[in-house]
Amino acid sequence: MNLSYWEIKSWLTNIDYTVVGSGIVGLNCALSLKERFPKSRIVILEKGILPQGASTKNAGFACFGSLSEILDDLTSHTEGEVLELVKKRVQGLHLLRQNLGDTTIKYQQLGGYELFNEVDMELFETCMSRMDEVNQLLKPIFNQDVFCLKGNLFHFKKVNTQYIFNAFEGQIDTGKMMEALLLKAQSRGIKILNNVSVLSFLEDANAVKVVTDRFQLSTSKLLIATNGFALQLLNEDLKPARAQVLITKPIKDLHIKGAFHLDKGYYYFRNIDNRILLGGGRNLDFKTEETTVFGQTLLIQNKLKTLLATTILPNTPFEIDYSWSGIMGIGAQKKPIVKQLSNHVYCGVRLGGMGVAIGSLVGMELAGLVD
Repeated sequence: MNLSYWEIKSWLTNIDYTVVGSGIVGLNCALSLKERFPKSRIVILEKGILPQGASTKNAGFACFGSLSEILDDLTSHTEGEVLELVKKRVQGLHLLRQNLGDTTIKYQQLGGYELFNEVDMELFETCMSRMDEVNQLLKPIFNQDVFCLKGNLFHFKKVNTQYIFNAFEGQIDTGKMMEALLLKAQSRGIKILNNVSVLSFLEDANAVKVVTDRFQLSTSKLLIATNGFALQLLNEDLKPARAQVLITKPIKDLHIKGAFHLDKGYYYFRNIDNRILLGGGRNLDFKTEETTVFGQTLLIQNKLKTLLATTILPNTPFEIDYSWSGIMGIGAQKKPIVKQLSNHVYCGVRLGGMGVAIGSLVGMELAGLVD
């Protein structure tokens, strides 16, 4: 890339902190650094035109885990670890709302509903038998029961006639959230360079040389916040997971309101702008969806459309308006990886599909590692 003296001097010289990734974590990290070090020069490198990965592509669920998801977590985590996971998600959502405001991000607490396939009554019965146990576990966070039973208010088909309801769950407008975060960062003098892919980095005693597909720069500290894409730069317990999503055209008199989970959270849908947004299906083909390549597959898209036609909107005509995918970062453990990797390099990755909930907190914790 043929850079001028002015470009090098104004954008690529005397950089204190370079953040890789302009998603929820990266922007919150940069903002937190700017608050701690007001005179610092901060650059964010983003490979996309907009924040790539999942930050502008998620479903906008302000959630902390359905009952079946929490029970599943209890099979691989201790009770203390699960309690800490939920606590971090609740704290992260509070931080997001505090930082940007409910009106700005269009936060609505319409509640969350977990649905159960009528052919999978065993899962429903397991959840029912352990609901009191999980409510008791979460009481230190919420000071009241989180989960309770509700009837089939929305007349979905092919599901059990009872749902498990969570009054604390909400939803946001993902685009509004990211617009606000980007504007806030730019207003603080944080420079965001788009269409720049970081290829590698080399650390010496005093700084880190960052090699991109367009230029090289030197930075005092490097902070990696690319979540599902981080394996290209790091060797951690992390792998990408693609999530496919679609949204209908507006539906007249849409009566469905809330955030809904189905099949242990592998499918999820909600109302937005008189439309139904539906995502999931990764469990149909885990291996294919373990990718950093954006795109859709017929297998999953057809399943999502079938769910809309037979379960969610069985008596309502609908048309698909858009479909897309996002890339999450997952691993054997649900706890995010937030750590110092070497003298001048740090990372905040593996958000486990909970970026909206914990992204703000992970970004702040990542910035907090820097002295």
